[in-house]
Amino acid sequence: QNKGSLEIATTHTQSRYILPEVIKGFIKRYPDVSLHMHQGSPMQISQLAADGTADFAIATEALELFNNLFMMPCFRWNRCIVVPKDHPLCQHSRLSLKHVAAFPIVTYVYGFTGRSKLDEAFQKQDLIPKVVFTAVDADVIKTYVRLGLGIGIVASMAVEERDDDLVALDASHLFDYSTTSIGFRRETYMRSYMYDFIEMFAPHLSLEKIDEAIRVKGKPAADKLFANLDIPVI
Repeated sequence: QNKGSLEIATTHTQSRYILPEVIKGFIKRYPDVSLHMHQGSPMQISQLAADGTADFAIATEALELFNNLFMMPCFRWNRCIVVPKDHPLCQHSRLSLKHVAAFPIVTYVYGFTGRSKLDEAFQKQDLIPKVVFTAVDADVIKTYVRLGLGIGIVASMAVEERDDDLVALDASHLFDYSTTSIGFRRETYMRSYMYDFIEMFAPHLSLEKIDEAIRVKGKPAADKLFANLDIPVI
């Protein structure tokens, strides 16, 4: 129960900004468990978990790809607009989508890190954003914002203290929140360290709650169970 390996498939954003502290604590608690991370697109992550290469899949986008996995909500998050300090958008006390759509945009590749929520928001207001550059990595997006290519739309979790040459403008009122989930195959033999990893990543998912969710038959019943969870917003 305390020895073995743990294979995690996830995206760059999760591995870069959310998982480091979790993994640091996990390795300290379980020094005899080797941990391996696989990064990729949601489709690649889904395949890795489905074929048994990965024990856990952690993703936000394209959850319909994970219909053969048992997915549990971990946290909700939103976006911000990153611009240089002297950018005209800094003059607005509260941004609108029209303000944002007036400038070239640098953001995530479609299918990564909540990109679908971004596109839906513009479509609802009949706006066509001018997306001039996309990447899977928020650090790359910020680099091209610094070069003056456009304004950046990134996950709020991707803005760090070292980005003090940029201004992060709140955009949580412009876009729907996204939910990051963790999943595994129903036939997975869950060792104690696997339960602990999930709870370290999402404290509201205790061993008892995970087992209760596994016993529930069918997605509608599971969704009903998860609807009663207090899912944190980061």
